[in-house]
Amino acid sequence: MYALLFCTLSVALQPTEPSRETYDVVVYGGTSAGISAAVQAARMGKSVVVIAPEVNLGGLTSGGLGWTDSGRKDAVGGMALEFYRRVKTHYDKPENWKQQKAEEYRLYHRKDDAIWAFEPHIAEKVFEELVAEHKIPVQRNEWLDRAQGVTKKGTKIVAIRTLSGKTYRGKVFIDATYEGDLMASAGVSFTVGREANAKYGETMNGVQTRRAVSHQFEKSVDPYVVPGDPSSGLLPRIHAGSPGVDGEGDNRIQAYCFRMCLTNDDENRIPFEKPSGYDPKQYELLGRYLRTGWKGVFSKFDPVPNHKTDTNNHGAFSTDNIGMNYDYPEGSYERRREIIKEHELYQKGLMYYIANDPGVPEDIRTAMSHWGLPKDEFNDNGHWPHQIYVREARRMVTDFVMTERHLQGTEPTPEPIGMGSYNMDSHHVQRYVDANGHARNEGDIQVNPGGPYPISYRAIVPKAGECTNLLVPVCLASSHIAYGSIRMEPVFLILGQSAATAAAAAIDAGTDVQNVDYSPLQRRLLADHQVLNLPRTVRKVLSTRSLPGVVVDDEAAELTGNWGTSSVVGPYVNAGYRHDGNADKGKKSATFRAKLEPGRYEIRVAYSANDNRASAIPVRIHHVNGIASLQLDEKKVPPKANEPFVRVGTFDLDDKAAVEILNEGTTGHVIIDAVQFLKVAR
Repeated sequence: MYALLFCTLSVALQPTEPSRETYDVVVYGGTSAGISAAVQAARMGKSVVVIAPEVNLGGLTSGGLGWTDSGRKDAVGGMALEFYRRVKTHYDKPENWKQQKAEEYRLYHRKDDAIWAFEPHIAEKVFEELVAEHKIPVQRNEWLDRAQGVTKKGTKIVAIRTLSGKTYRGKVFIDATYEGDLMASAGVSFTVGREANAKYGETMNGVQTRRAVSHQFEKSVDPYVVPGDPSSGLLPRIHAGSPGVDGEGDNRIQAYCFRMCLTNDDENRIPFEKPSGYDPKQYELLGRYLRTGWKGVFSKFDPVPNHKTDTNNHGAFSTDNIGMNYDYPEGSYERRREIIKEHELYQKGLMYYIANDPGVPEDIRTAMSHWGLPKDEFNDNGHWPHQIYVREARRMVTDFVMTERHLQGTEPTPEPIGMGSYNMDSHHVQRYVDANGHARNEGDIQVNPGGPYPISYRAIVPKAGECTNLLVPVCLASSHIAYGSIRMEPVFLILGQSAATAAAAAIDAGTDVQNVDYSPLQRRLLADHQVLNLPRTVRKVLSTRSLPGVVVDDEAAELTGNWGTSSVVGPYVNAGYRHDGNADKGKKSATFRAKLEPGRYEIRVAYSANDNRASAIPVRIHHVNGIASLQLDEKKVPPKANEPFVRVGTFDLDDKAAVEILNEGTTGHVIIDAVQFLKVAR
């Protein structure tokens, strides 16, 4: 979890005189959610303490994620918006532009009241100012004794004890860690990994090979040590065996990385050094990919002030350390330390490799050599981020679980306490060898939920039979794919504040957190400028399970070429649709096959109409008597309101029925969504 601090565990484990302190609210975790929770508790007149495994406050917000993944800005309110306004106040002072002028930075506008991109040390400064202003005690470098450190009386936590022997008593506890350690140690149900689609009636959960088209190998790359020779073994960072069946669950989690802050300012730059343990063979797959002509290395060097970046993963082989974090969520502190160190070595080695290895094309190598770590960031950690990006770990399981249906608005969300709006975004989970003998990534999903969505109070409270004075605003109850959107730092700031508001309400009413009266809670949240609801146009999303006849979704289609995924224009079937990107004409096709009982069928094709679509799309119907060729106009809106289907004809079909959609000779985007087969009387 926290790369800097594991080195001090030997000190923390030494016996000390126990401390017994009592507070209204005990917050475990110095993340952004932890600080917002503590500040809100103090503002509501409650005594509060932050027990922080961290030394540096703010989690990932101050740990390198300076390019805020916010989604819709109008969905961010309360203390979250206050944080970004405070950061803006810092940059309103000319003396704080040390490496560039304010007017040179395109995301700074004096008239704006907030800024969403910033240097890591400025974010940390704001968090430190908040706890100082509210005189909040912060116990740093204090690690929960996960084996015996939670004392409960019935369903209530009485106290928690850290590895140093200190004990903290409280009326309500808040687990604000990225890992959910307090939640798990308190005996609250949780899950790790990806649920099957069938678990919650979803379409984007579980294993994802067919939808994994982003950050994918755009050209074929040989995965073997000796190219073309499987007996030579796989290159490093490729997993043996099958990736699994699409839609089925597993215990794997999406990749972690460090959100690096880099600079190309020569006076402030530390060149990439060869890390101890560096092995160039770890990056041979990337070298082969770069030598195919891929040029996307620098596509996520997102600029933050003073000629710095928030550098994130981009492409098939990048900063994401795919498949190397599976043990992390439930691992011991020691095991997590090992995983973090391996990630640090991987990422430092990656930067050194790109900047220095002769196998990297010269233009890319030269460009990377102009970048390095800033001298004025993370000074207490060798200029390296102190927080690894824990994109997901444990997730609570309780009576209400957020799913893709709640995010898309097809199922109501009760008792909202904040909003999210970012894409349902899962990074890759594994890298394998596909049926063609090429390297392939699995797991990436990027689907727009269709607008801002509410997050329920019920998702942050455990089952009443398990714990009645704990709130979990970070590792909340959510399916894997829904968590891919909820897991954004502004949302954690929002949920931390709302959790503390509920904690104060429970204390004042002398009730369990499950029994907090929502109406006064809602009034207080609104008074504190939380955003609980925004208008949105709910897209019509149809499920293959609820449609008549036999429906084959694009998920099940046989694809040729690289099709993108989208859910921007509705209505559509299941999670969204695919498009050809208006590119590679004549090289992409989709075949929808159905094993039907012999008979007469009406065939209907689904697409989302728009002016940028193609109007003469070749369609081939494989029927009993041969192949029928016709054309589809996807500029034309389907005749039935809120349905994406158009009738293309009636044919005699059997178990070899197929519908082919091609992009040959088309102008405009070709959309594939679903094909429906309806049996009709002869």
